[in-house]
Amino acid sequence: MLSASSAQSDSSHPVPSNLWRDGDFRRLWVGQTASQLGEHAGLVVLPLYAVLTLDASAAELGVLRAVGQAPILLLSLFVGAWVDKWRIRTVMVWTDVGRTVALGAAAVAGLFGWLGLPALFVVAFALGALSVFFDVAYQASLVRLVKRDQLVWGNSALEGSRSAAQIGGPALGGALVSLLSAPIAAASSALFFALSFLSVQRIRRTELLPKSSRRPPRVWQRIHEGLRFVVRDTSLRTVCLASAAFQFSLAAMMTVYLLFLPRELHLSGTTVGLALAATGPGALLGSMLAARLPTRFGHGAVLVSAAVLGDGVFLCVPALHGSAAVTVPALLAVSFVFGTGGQLVNVTVMAVRQAVTPDGMQGRAAATITFVGMGLTPLGSLLGGFLAEAWELRTSLLVTAAGMLLSPGLMALSPLARLGRALPARAGHADDPRSP
Repeated sequence: MLSASSAQSDSSHPVPSNLWRDGDFRRLWVGQTASQLGEHAGLVVLPLYAVLTLDASAAELGVLRAVGQAPILLLSLFVGAWVDKWRIRTVMVWTDVGRTVALGAAAVAGLFGWLGLPALFVVAFALGALSVFFDVAYQASLVRLVKRDQLVWGNSALEGSRSAAQIGGPALGGALVSLLSAPIAAASSALFFALSFLSVQRIRRTELLPKSSRRPPRVWQRIHEGLRFVVRDTSLRTVCLASAAFQFSLAAMMTVYLLFLPRELHLSGTTVGLALAATGPGALLGSMLAARLPTRFGHGAVLVSAAVLGDGVFLCVPALHGSAAVTVPALLAVSFVFGTGGQLVNVTVMAVRQAVTPDGMQGRAAATITFVGMGLTPLGSLLGGFLAEAWELRTSLLVTAAGMLLSPGLMALSPLARLGRALPARAGHADDPRSP
């Protein structure tokens, strides 16, 4: 069980101003913001193109989402082992280039009418694979850029940028698909990845490669070290299990949700994007609250209560009927609450994970948690598509939304719920994962 340390952040500490004066942190922040904008726009553009243009069935939509999420299961552990021995900036730059090319090619193919479901599957898989590299790298990069007592503020800023992406990405993607075309929407996402490339490659701080022995550990050994480190830590192990329950249920629920909004509530692509984008303002609020609430009320109390509020709000959606004048404001409120609670959980969990993990283990710890937490998302998407085919959409939505409450239940029964106002103590300061 983790013990508390004296490294508690104080709201009067001048960390935020010091952090924003750091040019390299600003460049990371801009690049991550642009990358998240491109990613969140693409998460709406591809499914809407499949549903509205290709008239994809529920099962086909489930497969499309599963294909895009499969790289999390297939690659996360390897990526964590690789990132810990590579220059992180290089990883982020090349993944931005790859995603720009992939979505640019999709835009061209769509303009010429070549973008059928098979091609869409290829693009979704490529984007998912490259995003795994970028996401693991940017989480590990923060520890190398800022001091330990700046982690909560740094994570709050980065997660705030993700909030901005959640505001702009889905709204822009949905609007462009409806008003112009899916190829134009794909091209806009590609431009965001290009902007991320331009910002990240300007980070000036010299990043030294980790020292390697004459016989460096094989990749499987490094993966095993990361798995063992997370499994041996009670709180990180609980994070994995709670994240797996949440992401599996969320993937199933979102597959049904993306069918429920246009087919049951008869909403246009623009309105669907607007409803999803409301998560962004909520997440922005959650990011600001995450910099203060854990140090006031305790990390555990914030984690559990925010998860219950954010996950449970989707139980209201299956009850919605009537015109858009009634349903759209309700959907906006649901997304806002979900964004606020989810972001509180994200920032708090990330700060705890970074605080207890040695620098040389950051990439592998992040990748292990990603692998366990999100590895089941392809199966969740497939389950959502199956349920939407077999049952009524409202029933499917209710069942999958209820499943999301498994996550706060697991956290409430674990040591995570008892974490206090201070960040937990680091498990070991050396790079050796065997540190006690």
